[in-house]
Amino acid sequence: MIEERVILVNEKDEKIGLMPKMEAHEKAVLHRAFSVFIFNSKNELMLQQRAAHKYHSPLLWTNTCCSHQRDGESNIEAGTRRLKEEMGFTTPLKEVTSFIYKAPFDNGLTEYEFDHVMLGHYENRPTINREEVESWKWMPLETVKEDIAIQPELYTAWFKIIFDKFYKHLNTNA
Repeated sequence: MIEERVILVNEKDEKIGLMPKMEAHEKAVLHRAFSVFIFNSKNELMLQQRAAHKYHSPLLWTNTCCSHQRDGESNIEAGTRRLKEEMGFTTPLKEVTSFIYKAPFDNGLTEYEFDHVMLGHYENRPTINREEVESWKWMPLETVKEDIAIQPELYTAWFKIIFDKFYKHLNTNA
């Protein structure tokens, strides 16, 4: 199996090269990523629980899906691809914002990402990929906010950062 490569970027999100994903996380090199947030008509957010065997943040709750763009792939194309791979469905996505964040993990890896945040709507049950996702649930935004405050250890580092930074934006644009 060929190791996935991430797109290295500068602070303006301009491509400066490619690097194997694991190496980028070991060296804490800035690279392009995306986070997808799917809402239903009740303004509930679809959360996923990461699979138990993931190399970082196993069994933690996070946004609907997230990953890295492939070389030559647009943000929307990447989000659509990964949503189908992880959650088993597609829906139109809209990119709403982007930002840089850095999150070190206990295992020595670091996420240092130029993250593109996308929103979409969906009303049905996903068909989760058990290689990627342990479980899923719908949660009202206010409940997510309260639960993160009470039990932050149950959520991924990047989700807590994104949620805190964009709560107001997500709440008004969901």
